Amino acid sequence: MAVEPKIIAFCCHYCAFTAADLAGTMRQQYPPNVRVVRLPCTGKVDVNMLLQAFDSGADGVMVAGCEEGSCHFIHGNLRAKKRVTYAKNLLAETGLNPERLEMFHIAASQGPLFVQKEREITEKITGLMQNSAAQAKDERINKPSEKAA
Repeated sequence: MAVEPKIIAFCCHYCAFTAADLAGTMRQQYPPNVRVVRLPCTGKVDVNMLLQAFDSGADGVMVAGCEEGSCHFIHGNLRAKKRVTYAKNLLAETGLNPERLEMFHIAASQGPLFVQKEREITEKITGLMQNSAAQAKDERINKPSEKAA
């Protein structure tokens, strides 16, 4: 039985959250392990918020905002994109896989795209978790015994 990854999705109120709502109206389902956090704009996402999500136990984090050039707050999604890039660099420096954090641009009318991105990130994080579990198992098996020394 595979373990479902815990994924936090920070979504813009005007676009990505509306797309998620549209997906629900269309009766399209996305993985139940995704927790959506509605923000007025992804420009409100800061690096500490992203890192705190991981520190609180999230296996993956997604930031979903307006399409580039269509932000209701002019440049909020572009600021978020820079912050996500910076947070990915910090994750890499601390030894966490930066692929656990992604940003997507989704218009309000793209409910099916929201579902697709949620499924993609869930599959990606599940794969990363399985790879790290297999790697940890290999390290335990191949670790020289302390008693042999």
